[in-house]
Parts: sequence; C-alpha cells; structure tokens
Amino acid sequence: MRTAVSLFTGCGGSDAGLSTCGFEVLMANDVLAYAKDVYEANMPETDYRLGDIRKIKSFPKADLLVGCYPCQGFSQAGVRDPSRSINYLYREFDRALRQIKPKAFIVENVAGMRRADSIHLYENQLRRFRLAGYKVKAKVLSAIDYGVPQERMRLFFVGIRSDLGETYEFPEPTHVQLSSSDDTRPFVPTLKDAIGHLPEWPTGEYDEQPFHWYYLSRNRRRGWHEVSKTIVANSRHVPLHPISPVLTRLHTDSWKFSSDAPARRLSYREAAVIQGFSDRMKFPDTCGIALRYRVVGNAVPPPLFAAVARTIPDIW
Repeated sequence: MRTAVSLFTGCGGSDAGLSTCGFEVLMANDVLAYAKDVYEANMPETDYRLGDIRKIKSFPKADLLVGCYPCQGFSQAGVRDPSRSINYLYREFDRALRQIKPKAFIVENVAGMRRADSIHLYENQLRRFRLAGYKVKAKVLSAIDYGVPQERMRLFFVGIRSDLGETYEFPEPTHVQLSSSDDTRPFVPTLKDAIGHLPEWPTGEYDEQPFHWYYLSRNRRRGWHEVSKTIVANSRHVPLHPISPVLTRLHTDSWKFSSDAPARRLSYREAAVIQGFSDRMKFPDTCGIALRYRVVGNAVPPPLFAAVARTIPDIW
C-alpha cells in the first residue's frame, strides 16, 4: 500500500482524491475543528491531528507528502495581501518535506500566487523545494479539464525526489465541454448531470440571506446545461442554483433578476458535489451552515487532485 501524509488538509479534498489512487493517508492536519469533524465522519481511518502545524515536531514516514496551505493573501476573492504571515506557511511544508523525505510531493494553491505582487513567494517555494532535493514542476490547471463541473483554476507544485531519476509531467486534459463536440474525450458533467437529482429546495442546507448589492454586482448564475461558477468558502457569495431566474445586467457591476420567481444559492451539499465529493458526504451537526460552506469551498476538488497524483511515475 502506498502511503501519504496530508498537511493543511481541511475537510479532505486532497485525501479523497488520493484514496481513489490507492493511497493510505497515515496522518492529516488542520487548525479548523469542523474540518476535522467532516473528515473523520467520512474517512475515519486517518490519524487527524487538530492544531497549529508549527507545534507538530515529527511526522510519520510516507511515500507522498501533500499540502494545500492557506491562500488568503493570493486569492482573487481574498484579501490579496502578500505580506500576511499566513502566506509563509509553506515554510512548514518545507520543514515536513525535509524531515519525511518522501518519494514525491504535491502542493495545491490558488493561481493568483503567480501575480506580479506575489511572484517572489512562488519563486521562493520552487527554490526551497529544489534545495530540499526534488525535481519540481509547477502549472496552473483548470478543474473543468478533469471532469469537475466548475470554473476553478488552481496552481500545483509537484516534486519527485532527485535520486529516483524520474521527472513529472502534468496530466493531459481528460474531458471537454459540450461546445467541443468534435473531440473524442468525455464531456464535462453539466450542473444538470451533477446536481439535477438532488432536491430543489433542501430546507436548512442553503444560505437564505438576502441578495445584497455586492452579490448582485456580478452574474452569479449558471444554467442547467453549463458548469458552475467557482465554489467559494463564503456562504453569502456562493453561486445561484440554476432554478433561480436569469440575471440581467443593468450596467457595470449591477445585475437584477429577470423575474420575481424564487431564487436561492447552491446548498452546501450541492457545492460539495460540484467540487467532486460524494452526494452522500456526511456533515456532522457540530456547527452552523456557514462553516459547512467554508470547508467545502476551501477544498481542492478530489477528481482534480487525483488526476495530478495518478500521473506520478511508478516510483513506489
């Protein structure tokens, strides 16, 4: 059995992807208690250590190390402040990498890390990982290209230990959208394919706050035969469910509903399914609705992570 250690794990998007590739996750870690609750409700076999990674002094040996460290300073939807201390947690991943010395590692983060104001942090990570003894590749991937019905761009670093003599190549796209009907690859699932079987009005599972001016500053709706807008961690800003009326543009940064028909945001369960989790995913009743959205929106889509892990050469 191939083994892995998972850091900055959240509710387990990376690890759900690894499980489909035949990995046993020996240890996971995060600071958010509800993320641990959700993880353990769905993947109870893993040793999930709740708390600040800086207080973890030793890690189990494993074949693969993965990490999705926080991205608030780089995210298009976040504060976008590269000077924030949270942006330097990659140093803790580097510490674990040097201690464990796995055969390979995978890091996932937002594509915004490559913007001009944070490119120095991107380059410093590449330098650190290479100095740790790894051949490293980095690339921004679109989740749509790997069968995830969502507009989501993510940056990946993948490294293979230099002494193994192998080089990583990122996976070719496995899916196409409906507009590319001349391609032989399978179509990306639409919202109808992904969530059309779920209840239209799942009481208690979606944020019912009013649609304030900021929410209506952009078109947050996609139709049944499209893919979703990006699933975000803030429940108030989650995209509209396709059952909602079409949004009409009034002028720059101002939209309105085309009718008075009922409208709602996607539920946290629908958001999870769009991310690539099972529609039977368990959400323990240990918190309010906002945290359920948060752990889902912060997760990496499992199918995307699996595609990256699956193309690591046979070094195990």
